[in-house]
Amino acid sequence: MARSKSSSAWLKRHVSDPYVHRARAEGYRSRSAYKLIEIAKRDRLARPGDHVVDLGAAPGGWAQALAERVGRSGRVIAVDLLEIAPIPGVTIVRGDFREETVLRRLKDTVEGRKLDLVVSDMAPNLSGVSATDQARSIHLCELALEFARAHLKTQGAFLVKVFQGTGYPAFLAAMRGVFVAVASRKPGASRGDSKEMYLVGKELRGGTGR
Repeated sequence: MARSKSSSAWLKRHVSDPYVHRARAEGYRSRSAYKLIEIAKRDRLARPGDHVVDLGAAPGGWAQALAERVGRSGRVIAVDLLEIAPIPGVTIVRGDFREETVLRRLKDTVEGRKLDLVVSDMAPNLSGVSATDQARSIHLCELALEFARAHLKTQGAFLVKVFQGTGYPAFLAAMRGVFVAVASRKPGASRGDSKEMYLVGKELRGGTGR
């Protein structure tokens, strides 16, 4: 079967992408690792000894970069519906984050400890209907924000991928209602034609965790 023009264009862009080649050379599972690395360096996230939860972690590029940054004294817990091959220094919880049973397993794995960082690169299965896909994406961001608010230390941070469009302004306002400081980031590895934006929230408003 012949490829569509759109899939052929994607394949051509993918094979010529310098971040794809760099990820292969440096052993990262995805080019998105460089988005996390750039933002983490800029915003001083995932420091040695930190405890981190990575939501929507498959195939594991972010979790790899996070484990490198927190070191042996830290801990990374990666969650995804898809299978993630083992990563040194990373605890993997497989399941749908939206399901209560999976959320309970995640909470059990956290062991009641307040987190230094929650990151979310979650994205819904695409339906092809832009309005539906955008609504599903924003809903996942809202769930991740709620988890972060419940489990972060007061001085903790939250990094989330959001697609600009319907619901984005309201989600940004919700972020500002939860965190003292909120910044938007567009890392170099994020393609220019992508509507994705990364929001970084720091310091919970009225938080009780230390």
